[in-house]
Amino acid sequence: MKALVTGGTGFIGSHLVEALLQRGVQVRCLLRKTGDLKWLKGLPIEMTLGDCRDKASLKEAVKDIDQIFHLAGITKAVKEKTYFEINAFGTGNLIHACLENNPHIQKFIYLSSQAASGPCRNGNKKKESDPCEPVSAYGQSKRMGEELALAQADKIPLLVLRPCAVYGPRERDIYTFFKLLSKRIKPCLSGEDQHISLCYIEDIIQAILLSAQSQVPSGEIFFLSDGQDYRWEEMGDTFAQAMGVKAYCLRVPEWVIIGIASFSEYLSKLSGKPPLLNKGKIEEMVQRNWVCDITKVRTVLGFEPHIPLAQGAKLTFEWYKKENWL
Repeated sequence: MKALVTGGTGFIGSHLVEALLQRGVQVRCLLRKTGDLKWLKGLPIEMTLGDCRDKASLKEAVKDIDQIFHLAGITKAVKEKTYFEINAFGTGNLIHACLENNPHIQKFIYLSSQAASGPCRNGNKKKESDPCEPVSAYGQSKRMGEELALAQADKIPLLVLRPCAVYGPRERDIYTFFKLLSKRIKPCLSGEDQHISLCYIEDIIQAILLSAQSQVPSGEIFFLSDGQDYRWEEMGDTFAQAMGVKAYCLRVPEWVIIGIASFSEYLSKLSGKPPLLNKGKIEEMVQRNWVCDITKVRTVLGFEPHIPLAQGAKLTFEWYKKENWL
């Protein structure tokens, strides 16, 4: 079995590469010239240079491949159009590269995002059958990527996975939350309780591998989480407990967060680097319900999360500490 992994240098991608190798799969990684190989050093993988925005560069990458795990994408950008160039049209380019150069591929797994579906509006858990209402450019670009992939589901056996917020070793976004907790600060938005879904990296990898082995019809979509509903403050308390610290809740008004995002975007234009916060991310953050329903993935793929939040938080903190991130 030979697999192509895009986004293999990233948080989820690097863990997937290791898991595939452990199962005896030959792995080829699509890498950009500027890619950071930190997590792939020393691994017995084949590397090929290319960029999902450049369709011609994908020709050799998809040849002689049995399965493709498309994880490449961006969550931060200076310009909104960049999200669509990479997350949406980049996905379309990879699909068409398969159609033209490897039409008999066994499986194409597209790792999308819960953001592609948007928050749940009715107070329940969001299901795959619910309408998609992304609230950020990132979410819109991931949804467009889904649509471009699903348009070819009759020609290529593909599945779409929508993970929620994923945490674990090597993750850098929730890591920011850990850093604040290490200073005894637990930030919370003022107003109503916020509810979110979370999932430890090990369980996400399990779900990806199950999807690759499945025989379900092409074009199915699956939400991924640990199946629980967490309040934002509850998540912070669990992380703080894993760290052995007592953090104090700092309630931040929405207008303050918006102001920080505006200033961050201004600095981004001057530096040419993606902002730490942008208005799209704030629009996601202020939503009250980011909880998804994993009944379908449990029933159809047999997925069962094994790592509860308390254990995952402890494993994550211990890794951050070992690597001197904290």
